[in-house]
Amino acid sequence: MALPLVAPSGAGAATATARQAAADPLVSQGRAVTASSTEAAGLEPAKAVDGNPATRWASAEGADPQWIRVDLGSAHNVSRVRLNWEAAHATAYRVQTSPDGSTWTDVYSTASGDGAIDDLTVSGAGRYVRVYGTQRGTPYGYSLWELEVYGTPTGGVGGGTPVQANGQLRVCGLKLCNENGKQIQLRGMSSHGIQWYNQCLNTASLDALAGDWKADVLRISMYIQEDGYETNPRLFTDRVHSLIEMATARGMYAIVDWHMLDPGDPMYNLGRAKTFFTEIAQRHNNKKNVLYEIANEPNGDAVTWSVIRDYAHQLIPVIRQHDPDAPILVGTRAWSSLGVSAGADETEIVNNPVNAANIMYTFHFYAASHGTAYLNTLSRAADRLPIFVTEFGTQSASGDGANNFTRSQQYLDLLAQKKISWVNWNFSDDFRTGAVFTTGTCPNGSFAGTGRLKEAGVWIRDRIRTADDF
Repeated sequence: MALPLVAPSGAGAATATARQAAADPLVSQGRAVTASSTEAAGLEPAKAVDGNPATRWASAEGADPQWIRVDLGSAHNVSRVRLNWEAAHATAYRVQTSPDGSTWTDVYSTASGDGAIDDLTVSGAGRYVRVYGTQRGTPYGYSLWELEVYGTPTGGVGGGTPVQANGQLRVCGLKLCNENGKQIQLRGMSSHGIQWYNQCLNTASLDALAGDWKADVLRISMYIQEDGYETNPRLFTDRVHSLIEMATARGMYAIVDWHMLDPGDPMYNLGRAKTFFTEIAQRHNNKKNVLYEIANEPNGDAVTWSVIRDYAHQLIPVIRQHDPDAPILVGTRAWSSLGVSAGADETEIVNNPVNAANIMYTFHFYAASHGTAYLNTLSRAADRLPIFVTEFGTQSASGDGANNFTRSQQYLDLLAQKKISWVNWNFSDDFRTGAVFTTGTCPNGSFAGTGRLKEAGVWIRDRIRTADDF
């Protein structure tokens, strides 16, 4: 059996290292990657870091050595490397790290590789990770379905990214708190529907969201109908998996948004929701940055609060079976307006809350449509219920039309005062005024700065970028 070149001494230390490696996030997916050669079109090195186990990189046949190198974007402590070999595997190879792409340090070496999956616990640091093959196991070349690198940005817990600073979130009383019990406010962006605007969520755009915008959270909006999940559950579940990993690699929190909208009864999709959230919770339950939004905007005359509450009571245990720690966000009546859009208010929830711990209730607003009655309800509700604003816009409820920045600022001032987390709609180049980028920006950008932002994009970026109180 081949062993890491750098390993802790003692069985206890080895076990602790393995646990840490298992818990660290995937940081290589969607990153820039190069290789010594490519066998043919469709087998480029990027195929090995795309998160799709059905695509692969293959080197030129019949020649040693060959290598594939991934750029993590910044210096990382690397704890685990997982190689999913195609039949054309390496008998002898090294895994290496480098700070600059030119000076390499071996963190793993073997001369007895047998293909299939090599899941390696390693200890190293660098911006670049390279798999360097020196002896082929077949007459062909080297081929990887997936090259996965796990680790954390250098700098350590307690600083740096939002997740490093806050760790596992939980609901404490009426507020969202970090793992040290400090009340915090997250601020970030929601994707548009990933069936339409997945091209706006790529390495460059999410680097900009995390680094230039300094966002704390990405909401991943997966529509259920409207050409979404129900048309291809495997495709859309895998997209959500991938986006969770991309947010994790950048130290952002990820809200998994079950974007049910039409029909408005969450019970219509209960079976689908159980299937989807079971897989998401099973896959990501070791992460500290995932939140579950289980019903985007319940709506319709027949969709009373009791219907939504019953739905929550059936779905929350499904998630809790696999992920006991993550906050769960429950939609409210009449398009998550706390009932205001149907002539009700927060008292129906206060008098009959969901019977579950570590949950929050969602509120959505669009400043040009939702005035004083909505603002006042939100203010009252936040003193009696844990609230998370998982969607808002500076425009009308359609996500279009003129911006009302004055009313928007009134909302944001209230949210800051009461430490209510918020997410803006939306991080795409849709033609509507609520999409932050000008039409045609995706997929190639640029995404940083203000050059490709609409008026609402400039306004919201400024407010996300202000310093967090972590």
